[in-house]
Amino acid sequence: MAVTGIEGIILLVGRIVFGGVIAFTGLNHFMQTEQMTGYAEHKGLPAPKLGVIGSGIVLVLGGLSVILGVFPIVATIVIAGFLIVAGVVFHDFWAVPEEQQQTEMTQFLKNVAMAGGALVIAAVGPQQWAYSLDLSLF
Repeated sequence: MAVTGIEGIILLVGRIVFGGVIAFTGLNHFMQTEQMTGYAEHKGLPAPKLGVIGSGIVLVLGGLSVILGVFPIVATIVIAGFLIVAGVVFHDFWAVPEEQQQTEMTQFLKNVAMAGGALVIAAVGPQQWAYSLDLSLF
């Protein structure tokens, strides 16, 4: 049963905020492809430009999926996986010089927190979402 009333509106606003941040982050991959490619290359990612573009696509589609309610469980699980992997690979605060550790730890923790949020959204599931296209595999 879909959550309605004020709870439904709060859930919709949360989906828009969360999905919007994820989608904007993905757009940033296209607006700053060269800079992000250099960072990915520095971190040892194979095919760094392809990785930046591919992850941008995943984030844009994932964010829009959360906002619209189109395959949201699949999207949020993919988003969570991406954020955890990106946190470990790109924000390895344990392996950087001391002067970079705090910045990298903050970025790592941001990724982990957002991954947790994505999993919470997946657990709620679209069957409870008011204001959704309600397309789902589960």
